[in-house]
Amino acid sequence: MYHTLKEFTDEYKMESQSTLKLLKLLTTESLYKTVDGKVRSIGRLSYHIAHTVSEMMEKTGLSIPWNTKNPAEDQSVTTEQIVKAYEDAVATLFSEIESKWTDATLQEKRNMYGQDWTIATTLSILLKHEVHHRGQLTVLMRLAGLVVPGVYGPAAEEWAMYGMAMEE
Repeated sequence: MYHTLKEFTDEYKMESQSTLKLLKLLTTESLYKTVDGKVRSIGRLSYHIAHTVSEMMEKTGLSIPWNTKNPAEDQSVTTEQIVKAYEDAVATLFSEIESKWTDATLQEKRNMYGQDWTIATTLSILLKHEVHHRGQLTVLMRLAGLVVPGVYGPAAEEWAMYGMAMEE
C-alpha cells in the first residue's frame, strides 16, 4: 500500500519501463497471433495492458485521453501505436497525479467496479494488474517465437551474458 504519491510514482516508473521493454519487442505481425482460442491474442493483451492505465485512472477522476484502437477489432493497429499510446498514458498519469493529487488524496475513496477503493488501493491494483498481464504476455511471446527479455532477472537467452549455462 502506498503512503505517499512518490512511493507509487517511483515504483511505477520502474515497472512501466519493464512493460515498455516487452511492448517494444512485439512485432506488428505478432499482435495478430493467437495461441489458443481460450486466451487473448498478443495484440489484445498488449492493448489491454496499455489501455487500463487510461480506463482505470479515469474512474479516479484523472483525465488520460485514449485514441488507439484495439487490434482485436482493427487489424491496422501497429505495435508502434500501442507503444506510443502506453507511453503517452503513463506520462499523462504522472502529470495528472502531480497537478491534481496530494498525499492526502491516497486516502480518498472512489467507486471502482462497484466497490469503494481508496486511491492508494487503486494505484496498487493498477500496478499489480499490469505486472500480472505482463507475465501472461511473456508466455504468449515465448509461444509466438519472440525473444523474451528478463524483467526481474535474466531470461534464458540472457544467461550466457552472466556466464551461466541455460537450464533445460
